[in-house]
Amino acid sequence: MTTPLIETKDIGKTYGSVIALSDVSTVVHAGEVTCVLGDNGAGKSTLIKILAGVHQHDEGSFQVEGEEIRFSSPREALDHGIATVYQDLAVVPLMSVWRNFFLGSEPTTALGFIDRKQGRAVTKKALSDMGIDLRDVEQPVGTLSGGERQCVAIARAVHFGAKVLILDEPTAALGVKQAGVVLKYVAQARDRGLGVVLITHNPHHAYPVANRFLLLKRGRALGSYEKDEIDIEELTRQMAGGAELEALAHELRAAEA
Repeated sequence: MTTPLIETKDIGKTYGSVIALSDVSTVVHAGEVTCVLGDNGAGKSTLIKILAGVHQHDEGSFQVEGEEIRFSSPREALDHGIATVYQDLAVVPLMSVWRNFFLGSEPTTALGFIDRKQGRAVTKKALSDMGIDLRDVEQPVGTLSGGERQCVAIARAVHFGAKVLILDEPTAALGVKQAGVVLKYVAQARDRGLGVVLITHNPHHAYPVANRFLLLKRGRALGSYEKDEIDIEELTRQMAGGAELEALAHELRAAEA
């Protein structure tokens, strides 16, 4: 394997006396999807905030393309090719799709004015290259469905040269059909050579597109698996606490005996 785009080893983060993350290791390769799964409070948000430069880790090793790193800001993470799309998308609903696509990086004319024609053309092509067909990129982004907004955000990250795309619960608030559309574009980003980190609590959304899985619970790694090491039934069972329930049942039977 080539050098991973991202690799964490025994990474940890505390907030005062609260241990938010402890001894978590994972890897993200180009052209692959690493799914981070867990319920609320599992540590998923803390992990992605470290990867995205929002917070710094307290323990362990965090490497980007083999280089030990400690980001001081999200801007620094972005400069290293790590783009994060949060669940509550940072969009301006009343602004057009193409203006949201650029958001501060609009192309300009020789006189310094925003080049609307080029902006529209670039946006339409970037979306088309990802298989997203919007008839009018001048329409307010607020008129798009939740799935379409997620897809625009993914296309934006690809266009601006992201090497790693971190997606924070992109399907959480979506219906079955829209979730399927978003997962299709996740697979496309993977196939274009990006390393994707997909954060989700839904194993049925994770399994079809993933290459590996990291299961978190209460800030610790419950397990780490390549896709050929675990099937969807076992993945679901572990997320539901099946192993803990079996252990508890064994203890109860032993106590009764």
